[in-house]
Amino acid sequence: MNTNMNTIVINNSRMGIYLRLGRVSNLPTVWTNVLAGAIVASSITGRPLSILHTLLVMLAISAFYCAGMYLNDAFDREIDARERPGRPIPSGQISARAVFSIGFVLQLAGIAILSYYGTWAIVCGCALAATILLYNVWHKGNPLSPLIMGLCRALVYFAAAASAMVITGNMADENLFQAGSNLPLTSTVLVNTTFVLAALAIWAHVVGLTYAAKQESLNRLGSLWPLLILALPVLLYGSRSVTSWADGGLALLMLLALIVADVIAVRLLITRHIAGSVPKAVAQLIAATSLLDALVIAIAGGGVAAVAFCLCAFVMTRVLQRVIPGT
Repeated sequence: MNTNMNTIVINNSRMGIYLRLGRVSNLPTVWTNVLAGAIVASSITGRPLSILHTLLVMLAISAFYCAGMYLNDAFDREIDARERPGRPIPSGQISARAVFSIGFVLQLAGIAILSYYGTWAIVCGCALAATILLYNVWHKGNPLSPLIMGLCRALVYFAAAASAMVITGNMADENLFQAGSNLPLTSTVLVNTTFVLAALAIWAHVVGLTYAAKQESLNRLGSLWPLLILALPVLLYGSRSVTSWADGGLALLMLLALIVADVIAVRLLITRHIAGSVPKAVAQLIAATSLLDALVIAIAGGGVAAVAFCLCAFVMTRVLQRVIPGT
């Protein structure tokens, strides 16, 4: 396959412009976020997952993700005109007004789908939309912006969990009480230590990759020490992965896969003086999000099929990134 030729064709077509703006090559990592959040919630409550409802939530979160990417280009259009004039807006392929409109419509679509799953899902969806907007408005020149982006992905876990608790679409379900708890079912899950640790792990990973991504336009990295936060998921799940060896060792294998993927990315960042190293590292870290989801799922007892889905998502993301730029 001639990747360069495919990229040129995609970028120059009308559909290619929309795909580029949405960074759709990274969508598999969004789907595994949803699956991981839902499976952790299910493991806490013992309630079964509905494949159909999980797919609908994946659709909603995909809309949020693409909305964030569209709004990112719209808000950054003046900076892109100086630093990346080939982007769709500064190159005149599409108007900023159209990109803004699509971005906000996609956010509303995401909230509309989540509204089917009750009050908590709506709250999480609105919080996600607001956080996405905050990041896009305030990420340039803001040293704390990686923390905000990490919160976006953590909120995906929360939205997935809240939706998973209302598998019938009946809003009354979310007010059922978990055995042994004085809190409603959804509230119990969202404050559960196991769930919070999973959300913290994805937050830390995305903070690390966002820090690297902020330097991509300069193809350099000011300091490597902030990337130490990438080690937090390993620290959170390391001992549990080792002790799970007696159960087949799936979690340990996923932990090792995540470590290898992160090390490859960090090595690229260490050699950042070589042209293209930073973008390659960022793309690798984005794809590795699915490996972290696989680890979370394995620890939660989500099964081989769900872990395999995450591994396929990692491979799919890396392949798609060669055709549709992920950043």
